[in-house]
Amino acid sequence: MTMTQGSTGFVATPRVKRSSHTLADGREIIFFDEADELVVHEPDRRQLGAVESTGEMRYDATTMDWVIVASHRQDRTHLPSRAECPLCPSVGDHLTEIPDSDYDVAVFENRFPSLSSTSSPPAHDDDLGIMQRPANGRCEVICYSPVHDASLGSCTDQRIGTVMAAWIDRTAALSTISGVEYVFVFENRGAEIGVTLPHPHGQIYAYPFTPVNAQRMILAAQTHLELHGEQLFADVLATEIRAEIRVVVESEFWVGFVPAAARWPVEVHLYPKRRIDFLTELTLAEQEDFAHQYGLLLRGLDGVFDRPLPYISGWYQAPIDPTQLGAAKWHAHLRLISIRRSPEKIKYLAGSESAMGAFINDIAPEAIAERIREALHVNKISAPQSTDNN
Repeated sequence: MTMTQGSTGFVATPRVKRSSHTLADGREIIFFDEADELVVHEPDRRQLGAVESTGEMRYDATTMDWVIVASHRQDRTHLPSRAECPLCPSVGDHLTEIPDSDYDVAVFENRFPSLSSTSSPPAHDDDLGIMQRPANGRCEVICYSPVHDASLGSCTDQRIGTVMAAWIDRTAALSTISGVEYVFVFENRGAEIGVTLPHPHGQIYAYPFTPVNAQRMILAAQTHLELHGEQLFADVLATEIRAEIRVVVESEFWVGFVPAAARWPVEVHLYPKRRIDFLTELTLAEQEDFAHQYGLLLRGLDGVFDRPLPYISGWYQAPIDPTQLGAAKWHAHLRLISIRRSPEKIKYLAGSESAMGAFINDIAPEAIAERIREALHVNKISAPQSTDNN
C-alpha cells in the first residue's frame, strides 16, 4: 500500500485514518489505518459475481422472537488452509477479501450475510399464521490484523484502540440504516466455539429487530425500576464494586467482574464506570484505557487454563429506539463467555440449557474470579510493545 499527502478520509480518532472502497462485487470495505496521512489501498482484482441473499425471518409466536433462516450460508467458506485464508492480505495471485498487501484494521460487508439489504423473499403471512419477513439489515466482518496467527489479545494497545475506533464508526453508521433496531458488535474465537475462519476477526450485525436477550434485559431494567425505584445496571455495578470478591480488573474508567449468577464456566462483564448507551459516547481517554484493560484481560484469560481460551465476546448496547426502554436506563457493556471448564473439558449445553434455557454452572463465580486474578498476577501480563504487523 502507498501513502499520499493530505487526508480526505474521516478521522475516527486523532491517530486513525478511515477510507471507504468498493470490492469487485460491489460490497463496501473500510480501512482504519494507524497513519499520519491517508493511506491509498489497492483495488480488488478479483472477478466476482453479485452477492445473493435468500435470508428471511420467521416469527416464533411461542417464544415471541424472530429466527433468521439463511440457507445460502450453507456453502460458505469453512476452515480453509492458511494458504487459502480469505482474511489475509492479497499477495501475488492469492487474492482475498482484503485487496491490499497489508492493512491495520479492515471492515467489509460479509459475502455470506445472514442479514442483507438485498434479501429477496417477500414479506407475507401464510395460511398457518406464520409471519415471514425479508432478513433486511447488514452483516460486517472486522479483521483485527494481517497476521494470520495473531489474536486480539496479542495485539498492542494501539491496535486494540484502532479496533475500538472501527467499532465506534460502524455503530454510528449502522444505527442510521432504515429499519435497523439493534447493532451488535461481537467476536467468536476458537474452534471449540465453532469458528469457521481462524484468522483474528470479529463481526458486526445490524438487526431489523431487537434480539430476545436484549429484550429480556430491557424488561429486567424496567421491572427493577418499578419495584425498587433504582436503575438496574447502576445497582449491579455498584454491588459488584462494593463486594470486590468477583472483580478481576479495575482502572480509572473501567471495571471487569465475574457476575454473581454467571451461567458460563468463564464469564466476565466489563463496564465503563460512566453510564453510556452506545460506544459512540466513549471519550478518547475511555477508549485508550479500554484498549489497555481489555488486552490485559484477554491475555490473562489465556492463562486461566494455560491455553488459548475459546470465547464469545460482545457489546450490549442500547436499542436504537430509546422509547423501548421507557424510564429505565441502559448501561452499555461488554460480556465475554467461554465454554471451557477445565484444561481438557468443555461445557456442553445439553438438555437443561439447550431445551429449557436453565443453566447449570460447573464452577462457582467466586472461584473463577480468583483464578482469573491469579492468572493476571502470576503471568505478569503486559501489553505487547511492537506495533509491527499486529
